[in-house]
Amino acid sequence: MRVMVLVKATSDSEAGVMPPTEMFEAMGKFNEELVNAGIMLAGEGLKPTVEAKRIAFDGASRTVIDGPFAETRELVAGFWLWEVKDMAEAVEWVKRCPNPMPGPSEIEIRPLYEASDFGDALTPEVAELENRLRERMNKG
Repeated sequence: MRVMVLVKATSDSEAGVMPPTEMFEAMGKFNEELVNAGIMLAGEGLKPTVEAKRIAFDGASRTVIDGPFAETRELVAGFWLWEVKDMAEAVEWVKRCPNPMPGPSEIEIRPLYEASDFGDALTPEVAELENRLRERMNKG
């Protein structure tokens, strides 16, 4: 099962405050454990939303909204993409994670949809196209 692990933003991360060196070192060691265990597929930190854009969709209309965005606790400061056997394994890995922020913080785990989750809505043709695209992405 693949999961997206979301590091929630804080007022410090939104202000662009860089973590201390010790936090980078601890997170680097944790990431190395994830890679060695075959869990981590990708992971990055995100810049504050002052540098972000949102695009609002309404029918054919598109509206660009400049950051920063309100409700810091609803924002994401970083992410991992993991391959785990189940949600319990993901939870156990997150519990081992160093606190990603200098103060209180949260990490959210969200399962990714798999082809089997879509049932009959995913035609064989669309499934084949998705497989070809995934293969092309994994080669790059």
